[in-house]
Amino acid sequence: MTIHQLSKYYLGLFVVLIMGIAGIYVGILQNLYLDWMNDPNYSHGLLVPVISGYFIWQQREELAKLEIKPANSGLVLIVFAILVLFAGVAAQEYFSKRASFVLLLAGIILFLLGWQWLKSLALPIGFLFFMIPLPYVVYDAMAFPLKLFVAKFSVLSLKLMGVVVWREGNIIMFPQTVLEVADACSGLRSLMSLLALGVALAVFSQNKISRRILLVLLTIPIAILTNMIRVIGTGFLAQYYGAAVAEGFFHEFAGMGVFVLAMVMLFVCSGVLRKVWP
Repeated sequence: MTIHQLSKYYLGLFVVLIMGIAGIYVGILQNLYLDWMNDPNYSHGLLVPVISGYFIWQQREELAKLEIKPANSGLVLIVFAILVLFAGVAAQEYFSKRASFVLLLAGIILFLLGWQWLKSLALPIGFLFFMIPLPYVVYDAMAFPLKLFVAKFSVLSLKLMGVVVWREGNIIMFPQTVLEVADACSGLRSLMSLLALGVALAVFSQNKISRRILLVLLTIPIAILTNMIRVIGTGFLAQYYGAAVAEGFFHEFAGMGVFVLAMVMLFVCSGVLRKVWP
């Protein structure tokens, strides 16, 4: 049986499940939307469901031909997703509650449509995890060593440029001012968005899995390098114009400029991969 031959029973069951999910997750998804609006680290979250839907749209003809073979093993995944939801509610842990939504979608697809469907939709479903903010414990654990790394090599670069500067942890000190390498300058903020967009670009631009993986991995050094450029530029200007260059409009403009630079570098890497790795 294909999607065109789907019985009214399965359609009705699917509608009931969707309504049930909406009722359970409406509050969780509302809070997720507020995070997208208020947390600069996850402003890309609005695009993630759209890109995921486009992935599905691209496969519409192949999906229409797939056989529907419901798998009872999907119930195991559904139960697991509900347990993750309960654990998140009990611990008031947002990541678990939100991740359970994606797991539940996968379980429903497996239960109603079968393994072939789940395999074909693995990318769009898995991509939805990019819309979920990391737990702050994990975020802080990743941001701190990145801040130290960026600060260390930014100071080395500034010294090579003849700038009088020294460092204490993530604090960069000049004779006239002091700058702090904050979370926004660690590269982690842009890395979250760049990873999501990197996966999308890899799928759209590369036709080999190995090239896709390499392009996604390149987002990590690109995000760190561009934020180092931001810190070096800010530090160089701060020596002559004071700490004001690290605040206000210039700081926000530099953040946007760094992300645009990172995207340009990612597109260039994508083109180079197609040329040198046919």
